[in-house]
Parts: sequence; structure tokens; C-alpha cells
Amino acid sequence: MNARTNQEQSRSGNVKRRPLYQSAAEELAEIIAHTPPGDRLPSEPKLSDQLGVSRATLREAMRLFEERGLILRQQGVGTTVVEMPQVIDSGLEVLESLETLSSRMGLTMTMGDSEIRLRSPKAEELEQFDIPRNARLLEIKRTMLAEMRPVAYLVDVLPEGILPRGEIEERFTGSVLDLLLERKQPTLSHAKTEITAVSASPEIAHHLNIQRGDVLLCFKGIIYDDSGNVVNRSESYFLPWTFRFHVLRRFDDVMNVVERNRKTNDG
Repeated sequence: MNARTNQEQSRSGNVKRRPLYQSAAEELAEIIAHTPPGDRLPSEPKLSDQLGVSRATLREAMRLFEERGLILRQQGVGTTVVEMPQVIDSGLEVLESLETLSSRMGLTMTMGDSEIRLRSPKAEELEQFDIPRNARLLEIKRTMLAEMRPVAYLVDVLPEGILPRGEIEERFTGSVLDLLLERKQPTLSHAKTEITAVSASPEIAHHLNIQRGDVLLCFKGIIYDDSGNVVNRSESYFLPWTFRFHVLRRFDDVMNVVERNRKTNDG
């Protein structure tokens, strides 16, 4: 058992079994607070010595600040203190693009790295889009940047021909929804969205400059046209500390509720 392990056990006992990484996080918070945005923190070996904890405990403490967007860890570069990004606040009652939301807030939203390709449909997509086996799908993947900082990774899939690839390559700035609305064909009717918390895959973690396994907000959406056909399927991954989503919920008229309950009881 090495000296640092003994020190950790001693400190753990002093705080009555409080998780050691929490104590380390409090001390780390002071270091981060006194480090200007853009500057790097000391290396992990130096920090672990300074805090008197193992590197494993240090990494657990650092993850708390990384998930809040206070530090950015990059392999081969180190850990940089970053300025807290402005939170993008939006209701979920109306479907809007990130560009529309950011513009309303005065933020600059741009597209980072992207991939546009035609591919064969998967088995479930044949049924979902109601297309033949020889049909092809247009898949668009891209990273969205707010003030030049990665905040979301978006994936859209739609049948070939709905959005001409040439038009996308010429005019596309990040929002498939805005292009569909501008074209007005097909006529969009409504959308369904499933919201979950997921762990970042290696691919998404790479694009968002985060660690694999970090928690993300995931919106899985389907857009329908006025005939009930699926026009677009999307997966949107958001850094939770840069977005705040909310839903406006209205109270039903009290008398209507009472009347419905009375009819139910009478029946």
C-alpha cells in the first residue's frame, strides 16, 4: 500500500466516509476558479500530488467539472479551463432549428465537421419510410458549434430526392428542418420526439470533444407530411450544460374536469 493510498484512506475517514472524489472536487474547484479561461491546469500527476489523491480519484473529480462544461480534457493536449457557455433556452411546444433558436438569443451557430452520403436503408427503415429495397437514403451528420464551441451532434436521414444533394452541398448550413420548411414540399404536418439521456459513443464523443460515456440529451424525432408519410428521421445529441429545455403545461378548465369525472362516475 503506497503513501498516497494511506493518505486517501486517512482523509476518507476524516470526512466520515464521504466519497473522496467530492472532497477532491472542492479543492479542484478552487484551482479552477483561480485559473483564467483558456489556461491549462497542471498535469494529472502534479494535480494528484497537490490534492493528495490517486489519479483515478482525480479523474472522477474532474469529470464533475467536465460535465458542467468548466474544463475541456483533450488527450495529448491536457486540461483547459473554459468559459461557461451561454445556455440555449427553449420550449418544446414548437419544432425549431438550432439556428433559429440561437439567432433569437443573439448567438452565432455554425456547422463544424459534416458528412453527407447516400446509403442503403436498414430493415426497420424500409418499413418506417415505406420505400422499396432498392431505394437509397440521404444521411447527414454534422457537429453544431455555438460561438465556435461544439454543443450538439445531429444526424438526419430522409429518402433520396426529398432534398436534392446538390442543393444541400450548396446551401446547407446545418438545419435540415429549415431547408424542408423553405422548400414547402412536401408539406410538413407534425413531429414526434422521444427524449432520453444516453452515454456518448466514441464517434459522438470525438465530435463533441468530450469523454466516451459522458451523458448527453438525445432527441429522436420523426417528421410527418400532411399525408402521414415519414419525411425525416433524426437523432440529436446535446451537451446538457449548454441547453435548457422546458415544456409549457396548461391546467384544464376545472369545471370541465369535474364534469368529465361526474359523467365517468355516473356511467
